[in-house]
Amino acid sequence: MAINSTIHKVILEVVDMDRHYYNQHKITIAKHPSETDERMMVRILAFAMFAEDNLTFGKDINADNEPSLYIKDLTGEPKLWIELGQPSEKIIRKACNKSDKVKLILYGKSPELWWEKNINELNLKNNLEVILLKPEETEALASMADRSMKLTCTIENEEISIINDNETISIQPIFLKRNRNK
Repeated sequence: MAINSTIHKVILEVVDMDRHYYNQHKITIAKHPSETDERMMVRILAFAMFAEDNLTFGKDINADNEPSLYIKDLTGEPKLWIELGQPSEKIIRKACNKSDKVKLILYGKSPELWWEKNINELNLKNNLEVILLKPEETEALASMADRSMKLTCTIENEEISIINDNETISIQPIFLKRNRNK
């Protein structure tokens, strides 16, 4: 018998002073049985970092054909493609060919090694931005995971604070590669 996804309800208040974006999002997120709390919380963090009214979560954790999060244009083509973790170079190449902008949020064990292995190929992609999250920060973020969450995400000067009723976690994304197609 297949194990079902766990449903999490999130009220996410986004206060992004860098982009002047201020909104509350009610999110229902399905955590796949093979997904860790860390990955689910990084998905929520990515949503907050790039929040717009039409930002959508991808359908499946194992879908190579679909981004983790995306914004589509009026024709249904991805305008913004967001990948998480340490995907294959093939997935990033496909994303860069299909979408105007691609954001890769690196996290997990030894993300610097993954970056060193792929840096030469990825630096050729003008529409790609690569952001590194430190393992200790994403592990702390995972500790906030709950079936029902109320989170406030404040972004100022590219520094992120995630706040719930019990704690505040500071995240300092490291921009390894900036998008050259603004």
